[in-house]
Amino acid sequence: MAEIVQQRIEERIPELEQLERVGLFTKKEVKSIIKRATALEYKLHRLIVNKEDFIAYIQYEINVLELIKKRRAHIHYQFKREEIEFPIVHRINSIFRRATNKWKDDVQLWLSHVAFCKKWATKGQISKVFSSMLAIHPDKPALWIMAAKSELEDRSSSESARHLFLRALRFHPNNKKVYQEYFRMELLHCEKLRKQKEELEKAEMDLGEYEFSPEILSGKLAEVVYRDATGKINEAEFVISLLNIAAIFNFTKELQDSILQDLQTNYTEDSLTWDFMAKRELDAPGLGEELQSAKGRATDVNRREERCCQVYEEGVKSLNTEPMWTCYVAFCLERMRRKTNVQELKEKRQERLLGVLQRAHDSLLLKEDYYKNWLQILLSSGDAEGAASVAMAASQRYSQSVSAWTLSLQTLMQLGSEDISRLFQDALTHVNPKESLPLWQLQVQWSAANQRPEETEAVFKRGLLSAVAAVAMEMKESYLDWSYSTGGYKKARKTFTSLQENRPLSKAFFTRMIQIEKEQEIPKMNSLRDYYERALQEFGTTDDDLWLQYIQEELGPSGQPENCGKIHWRAMKFLEGDSVERFTSKYTLLQTGHL
Repeated sequence: MAEIVQQRIEERIPELEQLERVGLFTKKEVKSIIKRATALEYKLHRLIVNKEDFIAYIQYEINVLELIKKRRAHIHYQFKREEIEFPIVHRINSIFRRATNKWKDDVQLWLSHVAFCKKWATKGQISKVFSSMLAIHPDKPALWIMAAKSELEDRSSSESARHLFLRALRFHPNNKKVYQEYFRMELLHCEKLRKQKEELEKAEMDLGEYEFSPEILSGKLAEVVYRDATGKINEAEFVISLLNIAAIFNFTKELQDSILQDLQTNYTEDSLTWDFMAKRELDAPGLGEELQSAKGRATDVNRREERCCQVYEEGVKSLNTEPMWTCYVAFCLERMRRKTNVQELKEKRQERLLGVLQRAHDSLLLKEDYYKNWLQILLSSGDAEGAASVAMAASQRYSQSVSAWTLSLQTLMQLGSEDISRLFQDALTHVNPKESLPLWQLQVQWSAANQRPEETEAVFKRGLLSAVAAVAMEMKESYLDWSYSTGGYKKARKTFTSLQENRPLSKAFFTRMIQIEKEQEIPKMNSLRDYYERALQEFGTTDDDLWLQYIQEELGPSGQPENCGKIHWRAMKFLEGDSVERFTSKYTLLQTGHL
């Protein structure tokens, strides 16, 4: 091992001598580099090596390169690069190769090597790194795309990029992203050739034997990629993504028309096709003379939106499905949210949206989420009767949805409906009991504000009987709070006494009663002890904080500090697992005054 390390250090001597000779480093700094490099080399030659040692060595060498770069700029010396930087870069590449050979699965390590090659202008090395990486990781489409982009952008080799994309498609024949980037690459290559031809024609240079193929210049290669891609991936969303890529380039009108024709012919059974075709109408040319005034612009925008709606109307006639109506509603909603100072346009957009929402609902194809938007519009425009009708319709359409019932009931509560009590019972009958907690909370809130105390108490008692633990525990806590707010301390204590044996119980139920007791003018310490003891019967084996709060209570002005030792002993006996260690740590902090 020592001989190998010594050999590697001796290989560095020529570059170190040059660094000292040209004045980039001092003799002392050179010695420091040798010492540090020797230590790092020894780490790489141990029987058990760590990835971190390789990374540390690479980082050190990169830091040396950065320092040389700064020193060169400082003393304005730009010579001897072949004798100074090149050996260091070669050595870093060598260390990277050793590391990636040992940890082949570490993609981040491979990518770090690529990043280094790009930064330090060793572009010839990038291809080799990508080639080795893809041999190990052919299952990762992103790496194939990265390698092809590198060939195109860093090495200007469209042929190599194309070759990589074709290889990628052997491993990932149905990958959308690979096809999208391959399609983009062919268009970029075509754009590059067109620019080259223009520049040569401007310079009036003789092209000689070098000819630019008209087919390639018009984007035929990209069209071939498109045909192959759509033959394997038959989805409207994918075709639209390729059309959007083609639209970036200004020479692809024929290709765009071809894709558009394909979309309209073969993908009319997909709502995304109709959505895309409708939104294209927004970009259609308008009448220039109208655009001088705000009202003229608003008229033009309204005309465009009407044309969009005509396409959507055709869509819902041809494809009467929930996704199609969702696209239509989403478009109308997005247009209505756009700001405009023209009141007529605002009203027209709102009228259009309300009409579409009503028709989608009548078709039983309106998504649940849009009922909320519908209700907001009706309430803001003051249509209480319409809002009540929609609220009822939403709860009937989605009778098992908690969110639909919650929205419906909140709206009807806001409108002061008289039938709320019955609707709450309907809601709790239809929804899954395990998801019913928000409805119980809403009912308690409404009942406390609108019904007599006896009726509210009856609601609480029904909630206490729920077989769902979360509902029963929440009802106990809310019942205790309500009792305190309506009947004071005596009623709260009575409620607590009647419920403290009815499991399931929550810690919050006990801590709330403790808080109520402490809010009294003269808290009763015996009552507090009873509450803590009852809480510890339930949670004493796991909750270390409860024991600490009990001890702090005894250390307070009304407590008896001599009881703390007993409580500590009981805590150590009852607590289990990690809670013992946590309790010990916190108790020590409490004793030293840090808690």
